[in-house]
Amino acid sequence: MGKLVVSLDGVVIKEVQITKDKTTLGRRPYNDIVIDNLAVSGEHAVLQMVGADVFIEDLNSTNGTYINGKAVKKQLLSHNDTVEIGKYKIKFMVEDGTDYEKTMIMKPGMRAPAPATWAAPAAAPGFGGSGFGSLGNAVVPASIRVLNGAAAGREVALTKVVTTVGKPGVQVASITKRPGGYVLAHVEGGAQPSVNGNSLVGETVHLKNGDVIELAGTQMQFVQA
Repeated sequence: MGKLVVSLDGVVIKEVQITKDKTTLGRRPYNDIVIDNLAVSGEHAVLQMVGADVFIEDLNSTNGTYINGKAVKKQLLSHNDTVEIGKYKIKFMVEDGTDYEKTMIMKPGMRAPAPATWAAPAAAPGFGGSGFGSLGNAVVPASIRVLNGAAAGREVALTKVVTTVGKPGVQVASITKRPGGYVLAHVEGGAQPSVNGNSLVGETVHLKNGDVIELAGTQMQFVQA
């Protein structure tokens, strides 16, 4: 699905395929990706694969983790992003070369990208997207309708292959469009999202028309024609 290309001073040292749900990176030999350099903490960062998304999270490292020159705590990786740890550069690449669009959390006053023209008030959950190109017409289009709170009645079309919903730092989930339909996965937060009052069990759950998702106190209905 994706790979990491590790380089130092422009020279490629290793390439690592991302195949596990969690891939650890650090100086200690038990990490999945070992970088034996004092600028790298023993347990420096972890990459987590959620559906088609790959997140990187800094594990309170001494020198920090940077993406494209910006310090990050946890962030969704996009095609061609460069992770910088000390003097090492780690490029994230999607094998088919399709560009990812960065996940965007809607904030008050912002407008959602076309075709959805939606601005989330402060009490509403955030919505983001990560595009991988079209999967064809195998999946019937769907949307999410907010049922409670300040954004009640708002509807957001699931136009991307992966859409993130929730409140960053509190509870976030992803809805992924697959050839067989849409699936919900837990991304972050201590509590699992629920579907029709039942907490998510396992990594993902397939969504059906009319399912009610509850996330960070907000209820959303999955609508599929």
